[in-house]
Amino acid sequence: MSTPEATTADATIIRRVLAGDVNAFALIVDRYHARCLRVATHLLADSDDAEDAVQDAFVRAYRHLGSYRPRSSGDDSGGDRFGAWLLRILVNQCRTRSARMARYARFDTEPSGQRSGVPAELAAEPDHEAAERRTDLAQALALLSPEHREAVVLRFADELSYDEMASITGVGVSALKMRVQRACTRLRALLAEHLHA
Repeated sequence: MSTPEATTADATIIRRVLAGDVNAFALIVDRYHARCLRVATHLLADSDDAEDAVQDAFVRAYRHLGSYRPRSSGDDSGGDRFGAWLLRILVNQCRTRSARMARYARFDTEPSGQRSGVPAELAAEPDHEAAERRTDLAQALALLSPEHREAVVLRFADELSYDEMASITGVGVSALKMRVQRACTRLRALLAEHLHA
């Protein structure tokens, strides 16, 4: 049974927040947190970094909520539009965090167990064979370039269309299709290498 808050359109909640009801933003966080965390975990391959990126994205979204513009001011159903706007902020946070981690990675001589490139929820699968396949995939995904990993995660993990991906990333549809194609080719090669190792 859904509560009135669960069925309230994003645009209505946003108007409440902008009118001074700061507690209403918690409804947005509740609605989008799991999706954002899933995307960030795939992009960053570390649950702590992913949680930090998600928190930063929500803070940034809250601060810039006044700049969010649904396509039509009378349209009260723009959940997907707001979701895309929020994901754009999250992807940028992940890009920044990933670049920062890459700059400092050469100084990290003691790899922690968490930074194995395998998101915790992927490694926790109860079925051993399925867990092994997911671990292999997560490790291969971590070896992709950030641009290719981002394209694959948005396309397959978050199941976005290429138009939605273009809106979020600022990259053209044809370039995104090429990134996904190259990423899939690279993933197949990495997984095949693992099977023959």
